[in-house]
Amino acid sequence: MALTKRQRAKVFRTGQYALLVVVVAVLALVADWGEVKRAFFNLDIAGAMFPNVITVALKNTVLYTALGFSFGLVLGLVLALMKLSSVPPYRWLATIYIEFFRGIPALLVFIALSFGVPLAFGLQFDIYSTVMLALGIVGAAYMAETIRAGIQAVPKGQIEAARSLGMSSGRTLITVVIPQAFRIILPPLTNELILLTKDSSLIYIIGLAREEYELTKFGREALSRSPSLTPILVVGLCYLIITLPLGHLSRYLERRTGGRKISTPESTGV
Repeated sequence: MALTKRQRAKVFRTGQYALLVVVVAVLALVADWGEVKRAFFNLDIAGAMFPNVITVALKNTVLYTALGFSFGLVLGLVLALMKLSSVPPYRWLATIYIEFFRGIPALLVFIALSFGVPLAFGLQFDIYSTVMLALGIVGAAYMAETIRAGIQAVPKGQIEAARSLGMSSGRTLITVVIPQAFRIILPPLTNELILLTKDSSLIYIIGLAREEYELTKFGREALSRSPSLTPILVVGLCYLIITLPLGHLSRYLERRTGGRKISTPESTGV
């Protein structure tokens, strides 16, 4: 007798689960657990990384990310307003900026600020200024599109109501449109914060003092002195300490805003 569509789906899922159990069982039987422990779970090596992995590397990663996100958010707001402007040159400048910095690797921006700008203009940035500018310049290109989409998602009736009360265009934008837009775009902005957290690892291209190490640089240095991959595992867990709460926050904010979707570069795959 032919199976119904629901029954076929149930059989297919059962086969997937059975295959997964077989694969896990085979791996458990053939793996050399002693070697796995030495390669990934060496407690002596992990213990030697503390407390510096938290007090130096994790702290610096959070600080670098916060600096880049703050600068990028302000610049992204300016770019979004320029792109929505009725003045064509503003729109052109914003579009050129956004397309350019969305199209090049963030690593090139780090290299340009660390080596190109000092060589060409004689300007030397400290480590905090460099990471703030590099992360902010790239992040602003993405956040600008997110903010623009949020502003356009605010119901036009809200704007018309504010103008009917005698508010100027500027006051309407500041007191009515932008606050509502930011409530809409909080989830994608949280995702952008996660991306900047990982992009902060690109600072390895700059020569860092030991007290300036972020997580990836700290892990690379520990790995160079260790025959085990344990430092990479520890650093990965430290990244999860940052990104997992942010991921949960993004989903919480999306539920609070009613799961409203807006068109952003990340959601469209651009």
